[in-house]
Formats: sequence, C-alpha cells, structure tokens
Amino acid sequence: MKLTVARIGRAHGLKGEVSVELRTDIPEDRLVPGEQYETEPASAGPLTITNVRTQAGRWYLRFDEITHRDAAEAARGVELVLDGDESDEDDAWYVHELVGLTAVRPDGEHVGEVVDLLSMPAQDLLVVKQPGGHRAMIPFVEEFVPEVDIEAGTVIVTPPYGLLAGESAEETGETHA
Repeated sequence: MKLTVARIGRAHGLKGEVSVELRTDIPEDRLVPGEQYETEPASAGPLTITNVRTQAGRWYLRFDEITHRDAAEAARGVELVLDGDESDEDDAWYVHELVGLTAVRPDGEHVGEVVDLLSMPAQDLLVVKQPGGHRAMIPFVEEFVPEVDIEAGTVIVTPPYGLLAGESAEETGETHA
C-alpha cells in the first residue's frame, strides 16, 4: 500500500527548492538527503532529496531532478509516497485509514463522511463532508474526536458549537442580543 509522506507545495526561490505539506509525524526520519521517493502521479518521479531545511515551522526540500523554478512549480501537488502497512501505534492513523469513515456523534447521529486529514501547525484537522455538502474542519484532538474505530468504519466526533453547518446563529436564523 502506498502511503503519502509529503505533498509538494509552492516553489521557493529560483533553484528548484519547494515547500512541502507534511503527511508524516516523523519528517526528520523520513525527509533526509539521499532518500528517494516514488511519486503520485508516478510520472513525476522518482525524486531524490538533496537538501532539507526548516524555517518558521515549514519544511523545504530540494531534489536532484528539480533544478529550477519552472520545474518546481510544475511539481506542485505531487505526493512523495512509500510502501507501508497499517499503523501499529496506538491512537495513530494514516490518512488513508481515516478517509471514508462515517462521522457520528456519541448518540449515533450521522454527521458526515471523513474526506481528508489536514496537517496544520497547531494540530491536525479532520475534514468531514456533511450530507448538505458543507466541509467541516474538526480539530483532531481527543476532546473533539474521542474515538476512532477503523473496524466499525466510524469516528465519533463532538465538535464545538457552530463548527458544523446548521449550528451557527446565522444558519439557523436565531438572533442574539
């Protein structure tokens, strides 16, 4: 099974450096010079890391195969992937394990379907597509996502008021003085 380690973002500078959106909890182990990655789409790779740096919490990479800004811009959105298995850590999941799970409240009320997991500086965000099409971004912390049950195909969510469509005063027509 192919697991995404990072997604290439914007070009940075003129010599082919790119920012990356991390999809791993251990970037310092996975993103090292000399490491070669397959890509998705496959036609974009393989890519071999030549330089790694961080600045203000962002990760920047250079590759042997990307040597100028135009090539870096063309690589935007390409994913660095590797072969991997299911996570064997407690309370740790890969994005592919979460996507497709049904999001429900503790009382069983259907909230929507998990469509993505975004890695943000403060914490990850679970992206849930509600039946009406609204995409709610729920902080992926125990307080708001107390249970993930891969076998049952569900994730229990307790998002703060107003995060889901239909809960804010504007959407329900309520007014507050």
